[in-house]
Amino acid sequence: MPMNVENAKSQMRKGMLEYCVLLLLRKEPSYSADIINRLKEAELIVVEGTLYPLLNRLKKDGLLGYEWRESTQGPPRKYYTLSDAGEIFLSELDTAWNEMARSVNLLKIESPVRLPKSEENMK
Repeated sequence: MPMNVENAKSQMRKGMLEYCVLLLLRKEPSYSADIINRLKEAELIVVEGTLYPLLNRLKKDGLLGYEWRESTQGPPRKYYTLSDAGEIFLSELDTAWNEMARSVNLLKIESPVRLPKSEENMK
């Protein structure tokens, strides 16, 4: 049974989500709805049901902290911040990402694009 490309893309996004959230929080403390909007703008489709458990796990692991800020639109909001441990972890993820991207690019360069046999026969 052929693999569904959308499923593969979804799995790749899930694998990158933690890294992307930490990258956003490196820039500035953020409210969860802002994180979701920024990820959507980057075409990383995320729903609250995915983000909240991740934020809670990262906080429990000591990579995030939070602060309450007053809101003009209702109750105070929880703004997530990157902890010192989170900065170190993110730096390690940066290194891992750069190594992985380099490896994938090397494989892409070494692997010429081939047309599927059905398309070759049409020529």
